[in-house]
Amino acid sequence: MSPSAASADADTVISALLECGMIAVKSEVRRIVSIAGGVSCDVYRVDLPGRSVGVKRALPRLRVAAEWNAPVERSAYEVLWLRRAQAWGARAPHVLASLPDRNLFVMQWFDAAAHPVWKAELLAGRVDADFARRVGAALALVHNRSSADDTVARDFASDELFRQLRISPYLDATTVEHPDLAARIGALAASLARTKVALVHGDVSPKNILCAAEGPLFLDAECAWHGDPAFDAAFCLTHLLLKALKLGTRASRDACGAFAGAWLDDAGWEEAAALSRRTAPLLAALLLARVDGKSPVEYLNASERAFVRRFARDFLHLPAENGDDIDALKHMWFERLDSR
Repeated sequence: MSPSAASADADTVISALLECGMIAVKSEVRRIVSIAGGVSCDVYRVDLPGRSVGVKRALPRLRVAAEWNAPVERSAYEVLWLRRAQAWGARAPHVLASLPDRNLFVMQWFDAAAHPVWKAELLAGRVDADFARRVGAALALVHNRSSADDTVARDFASDELFRQLRISPYLDATTVEHPDLAARIGALAASLARTKVALVHGDVSPKNILCAAEGPLFLDAECAWHGDPAFDAAFCLTHLLLKALKLGTRASRDACGAFAGAWLDDAGWEEAAALSRRTAPLLAALLLARVDGKSPVEYLNASERAFVRRFARDFLHLPAENGDDIDALKHMWFERLDSR
């Protein structure tokens, strides 16, 4: 966590809180703290009398090494996802106020001690396979409920946003580094873009999930989109497999299986076997993207990145029609880990 917000940022936050009626006078704000680590947005914790709230503002340029611009209008889709997911029974912060013209909203704040970030828990070796199962089940709940909701296609027609935030920086950018895989990854990107099934969160990463006794709490739905739910599962499994590589524990392997099993078992929008076969190659492409795309993970060393690169390339070079699914990919991944 960084120190108190700079004066200009503090003025922006206070002005927004006054505009949306969260405070009546400036003196109600006790402290504004800028939260470190945000790539795509500014996040502030604002201490008010008797409570704290979060203020989130989308950035036009993401904080990564490569140039990566994105429409700030994504903030409105995030607000919609948070509200819709809660209505369906998933856990997410309550949106307390929204200022779409400022691409900013105010949300419920959670105490860090009682709601640790899942990524931090995993990297510290505190791996709970049952929690991973609950994440998979909660994700399937959103996918199931949204697949049956006729308003989702209208409210989340964010195809261009998803292309700029996910398809281009992850899949398209990876083909620049691996031109021999351009046709394979390009076909995956095209399939992803045209598959319209359910409401996709778009950033189901352990860094965007808080752990609580009641179950997982989802944050940061800036990439919300009516599309292919396989993306959410593949995106989360990418992180779980990479944590398993880093940790090398039995529990980390169990977490991968628990998440995938729960999500597939609860998939009511389509036949699970076909869904698993569609997800596996996308998962392999995203693994490669996390070492050679625009947003590489920060915790792998050179040897580990080389392992990921070899594995993903080998899997993507398999014939597209061979029917390999998530279980086949996991088996291949952990078999290679054991033989390193």
